[in-house]
Amino acid sequence: MSNIYGEYEAALEAVKNDIEARLEKYQNDIYEKTHDKGYEHISSRIKSDESMREKCIRKGVPETAESALSVMKDAIGIRVICSFVDDVYSVVEYVRSFKDCDIIKEKDYIKHTKPNGYRSYHMILAVKSEYKDVLGNTPGIYYVEMQVRTIAMDTWAALEHKMKYKKDIPNQELLVSELKRVADELASCDLSMQTIRELIG
Repeated sequence: MSNIYGEYEAALEAVKNDIEARLEKYQNDIYEKTHDKGYEHISSRIKSDESMREKCIRKGVPETAESALSVMKDAIGIRVICSFVDDVYSVVEYVRSFKDCDIIKEKDYIKHTKPNGYRSYHMILAVKSEYKDVLGNTPGIYYVEMQVRTIAMDTWAALEHKMKYKKDIPNQELLVSELKRVADELASCDLSMQTIRELIG
C-alpha cells in the first residue's frame, strides 16, 4: 500500500521546514534584542501514514490524500514549548503576523482550561505554498496544527497522555481528580514564575 500523502509528501516536508525556519528566526531576533529566548524548543512531525489512515477510518472518510490533506487539518504538527505564559502569547502574536497564513481555527485552553486540566494554545494555520495542493491549486494550501504551551503544561500533557492509554486502572475517578489537581498546581506555578520574572524586570 502506498503512502497516503502520495506525491504531496515532499510539499508537506517543505511547509513544515518553512514554518520551523520562521520560528527559528523569531528566536534569533528575540535573542539579539534581549539576550533571552523567545521559547525553549520546538518539536514537529508529519503525521505517520498509519496514524492518518486510522484517523480517516475513525472520522468515516476515505483513506485518500484528499482526506488527509484537505478534510484533516493536522498532517503537519508543530509544538512550541515556552518558559513563561507571556511567551506563549508572544509566539501566537508572531504567528498572526505571517502574511501568507490564515488562522482558520484557534482555541485558548490556557484561559479556557479543559475540564481535565489540560492547558495549551491551539491554532490551525492554512499556509499558502508554492507547491500544488491536493485540490489542484497553485499556490496550494497546506494545513499546520500548532500548539504553544509552557514547559509545565507540556510536562502535564505528556504524563496525562501516558496514563490515559493504560487499561483497567483502579480508582479511575480518583486518578482524574488528582490529574486535575496537579494541572491546577502547575498552572499556579506558571503564574508565580511569571510574577517573579516581572519583578526581576
